[in-house]
Amino acid sequence: MKICHVITRLIVGGAQENTMLTIRGHLEKGHDVTLATGYSPGREGKLLENAEYGTFPVVEFPDLVREISPWHDLMAYIRLKKFFQENKFDVVHTHSSKAGIIGRYAARAAGVPVVVHTVHGQAFHPYQGKLKNRLFILLETLAAGKCDRIYAVAQAMIDQCVAANVAPAEKYAVVYSGMETADFANSVRDHELRNRLGIPENARVIATVARLFQQKGYEYVIPAAEKVLQSYPAAHFLFIGDGPMYDQLQADLRAKGIADHFHFAGLIPPGEVCRYLAQADMLWHLSLHEGLPRAVVQALASGIPAIGFALDGTPEVIFEGETGCLTAAEDVDAVAEKALQLLNDPERAAAMGAAGKKMVLEKFDWRKMSDILEQEYLRLLAAAK
Repeated sequence: MKICHVITRLIVGGAQENTMLTIRGHLEKGHDVTLATGYSPGREGKLLENAEYGTFPVVEFPDLVREISPWHDLMAYIRLKKFFQENKFDVVHTHSSKAGIIGRYAARAAGVPVVVHTVHGQAFHPYQGKLKNRLFILLETLAAGKCDRIYAVAQAMIDQCVAANVAPAEKYAVVYSGMETADFANSVRDHELRNRLGIPENARVIATVARLFQQKGYEYVIPAAEKVLQSYPAAHFLFIGDGPMYDQLQADLRAKGIADHFHFAGLIPPGEVCRYLAQADMLWHLSLHEGLPRAVVQALASGIPAIGFALDGTPEVIFEGETGCLTAAEDVDAVAEKALQLLNDPERAAAMGAAGKKMVLEKFDWRKMSDILEQEYLRLLAAAK
């Protein structure tokens, strides 16, 4: 098959890694794969500079930008449509909201036989303004009519779309976001790495794996950390990732007098994240807006429990009392309380981590994801002919 994936930005992130591993799997099967993407400026990195996924054409479209921009959006549509027509793809698979809306319209207008989309994280959610929420629901509803199938990385994403009347349930399918699970399962404590990060040898460590970005819940991480330190001053916190909030977070921690307990790993190549997670005793994932949190899956694969808000796809991987702990959204007190319980009961934490590792190894291998999507493309292409 001749396949084109379209994504808004190729930064170091979960949706991007999901897309690249899908491409890698399909290249290995002998398919002809192209990637269309917008530019990726800033501290969040460029995924292809930090990992190797194979050799394939990457075509940049400068007008494919994350922000709503009528002129750029129109030009992106025109140029993508022309690109699809010239290359005669069998399948166009779009990812992320902006590329998903423009890409699906352009692909259908170009006569691409099979057009599909993956929901990695919902474009609309309860924590945005009502007008913006309604606009995104309308745009997603219109775009849903321009594709043959919609995949989601969590059942929660499908339930939300169906409830909002974006498309009927039968148009959707869950395809869990795959990863290199063995790398996480086999990573071990590295004393040299801990020393380089400035983490004391015997410190208990709580990690986050997320861009330093407003959406990722750091406004809850810091207050929860303060509460943990009041009762457990030996705790340390490891931030794995980079982004526009870096300077602000550093300044806030210094102002609170707790900066010595926080360690910034910076932008880590995807293949190295496993080494850093292996230095932690648990993960916090406190985002208010997520698909299926890839960081939680990675932590569980590493054998450590996770604490997160009971939102979106998080309850599909954090099973309360089994693989970690769930709290109500924005409940900083509950996050701190659950964390203290696990810090003070390492045997219980280890049992949760072991249960999480077993579950992840069974469900989240990236080749399983790639194979499912390949079979979906073949089925849809056969039906289109």
